[in-house]
Amino acid sequence: MAGGARASTSRTEPTGEDVAAFLDAVEHPVRRRDAHRLVEVLSRVTGQPPRMWGPSIVGFGSYHYRYDSGREGDMCAVGFSPRKAATTVYLVDGVERYPELLERLGPHTTGKSCLYVKDLEAVDLDVLEEMVRRSYTAVTS
Repeated sequence: MAGGARASTSRTEPTGEDVAAFLDAVEHPVRRRDAHRLVEVLSRVTGQPPRMWGPSIVGFGSYHYRYDSGREGDMCAVGFSPRKAATTVYLVDGVERYPELLERLGPHTTGKSCLYVKDLEAVDLDVLEEMVRRSYTAVTS
């Protein structure tokens, strides 16, 4: 590309795969239950339908990113993935922005923009919804 900018080479792009079929195929019963619940919650909070992003992320809405390096692309504005060890909720603006909510959430661990939850029934869904709402708004505004 001209000017040294690079196009996105992300493997995490919308696939058009069937979200319900993906959720129904989740082996772990708690992750499968939680995935179905998260589709309900995130659809309501974002006002967006679920879409598969790559092979294992259920995303809602999208945003365009551009790094200082020139790399740019599109990604879901908020999403989740039912992983083997825990369900990963992706809060693109970073979980460190929500220390007061994290304290009230319940059992979880975090990464830079990842919130790991082993069982949605053990966390405060109102708190999770507020985190998702704030993150989605920050990324899409």
